[in-house]
Amino acid sequence: MFLMVFLLVHLTANMTSLIGGDVFNAVCHFMSTNILILIMVPVLAAGVFIHFLYALYLTLTNLMARGKERYAVSNKGPATSWASKNMFVLGLIVLGMLLIHLLHFWAKMQLMEFLGMESANPYDLMVFQFSKLYVVIIYIVWFAALWFHLTHGFWSALHTIGLNNKNWMKRLQVLGYIYATVVCAGFCIIPLYFYFIVN
Repeated sequence: MFLMVFLLVHLTANMTSLIGGDVFNAVCHFMSTNILILIMVPVLAAGVFIHFLYALYLTLTNLMARGKERYAVSNKGPATSWASKNMFVLGLIVLGMLLIHLLHFWAKMQLMEFLGMESANPYDLMVFQFSKLYVVIIYIVWFAALWFHLTHGFWSALHTIGLNNKNWMKRLQVLGYIYATVVCAGFCIIPLYFYFIVN
């Protein structure tokens, strides 16, 4: 849930790039100088790392519990969506693209500042990265994988903390689809805007 809140914050900050370079650069400057946000960066990195390790643990535990035998009866319950069956693979795609994203942006901005070097202009970096069609396509594929990952992850996280009665299950699934669609559509708009409108 912490990572899902982060996605909304990150999307909100990135959407300011659609307003213009001055606004986006000001937001990026604020994000890179605000002490609370600077403290949250290692917390966020730890959150991603723990999330991945726990997913790996659950996947291996499930595989070992089943052994060579698979379920004789296919469960048609709420957790049998395509996304739920492929969460680990979707997570690997999301993680792999996250590393590419960090190389495209974080390494050229925040890392440079941390090393005492001149960082790239955030808006100019967006223009440059999303002027390449293959980069735009890669990001759209990433957001599609993220959409599937979130459609299951949203309601599953709330289910885990006890919101799992019959009345709430369908509502949480609908909210999960709404959340995932808003977040991923918002992220898709940005590279498409820079490729087709700015460039």
